[in-house]
Amino acid sequence: MEKKSDKQPKMHIKSGDTVLVIAGDDKGKKGKVLSVNIQKRRVIVEGLNMVTKHVKPTANSPQGGIEKKEASIHASNLMLVDPTTGDATRIGRKAGDNGKLVRYSKKTGEVING
Repeated sequence: MEKKSDKQPKMHIKSGDTVLVIAGDDKGKKGKVLSVNIQKRRVIVEGLNMVTKHVKPTANSPQGGIEKKEASIHASNLMLVDPTTGDATRIGRKAGDNGKLVRYSKKTGEVING
């Protein structure tokens, strides 16, 4: 019987990163990552993949109505933007100074903080 691992899968994107959309309706647009769902491998990017949501009137919002909000995008459709050059880059992992894994840009070889 296989043992189930409790470890979370690694993702190349973290919240706070700037990403470039490489597929879909918003292809070519850049935005800041608001949140990441690691299990579903989906990311919410500020101002991208906007959907209309009908909100029912409640005690908190008696008006109700229609509001626009960001929907999630699959992580495979996003590429991290290198903070130094501003270009999209692939990500690698290597041991840092303290022995922990750090992300680095495959284009420039520089460590990406975050």
